[in-house]
Amino acid sequence: MERKTKIDAENGRQELEITREFDLPLELLFKAYIEPEIIEQWMGTKVLKFDCQKHGSYQLETTDPKGNKHGFNGVIHEFVPNKKISRTFEMENTPFGIQLEIYEFEELTEETSRLKMHVIYESVEQRDQVLKLPFAMGINMAHNRIEEIVRQLK
Repeated sequence: MERKTKIDAENGRQELEITREFDLPLELLFKAYIEPEIIEQWMGTKVLKFDCQKHGSYQLETTDPKGNKHGFNGVIHEFVPNKKISRTFEMENTPFGIQLEIYEFEELTEETSRLKMHVIYESVEQRDQVLKLPFAMGINMAHNRIEEIVRQLK
């Protein structure tokens, strides 16, 4: 499977640049990141809380194949509709720490758009730990699901 999502991980840096072009209008791509019903579909998680505004917060929960629940949460620091979301992200009960995520949404044409994600980790070691996981495959699969699910909303 082709990986349309590109990840730039410069050695010695505690950040990632993730870029993906979508065959979706900008408004629909943005909607995939702010509407709980859509988030649940493409992420495969339960949205417990999603207050999508500046100083808002969110809380997600997923269940692994063994029935264990895993939580994710964060605070939204910047929210500009169809343009930008800056937020923290924390996987509860893991050694990964809190990361800062900056999502920038860009219209390419009336039917296509681009997402740029700038993710900053607490340390180079934490970032490198994440990259040892099937992270690239997982984010590419998630982005593919966004395209499949949101295309049905057109």
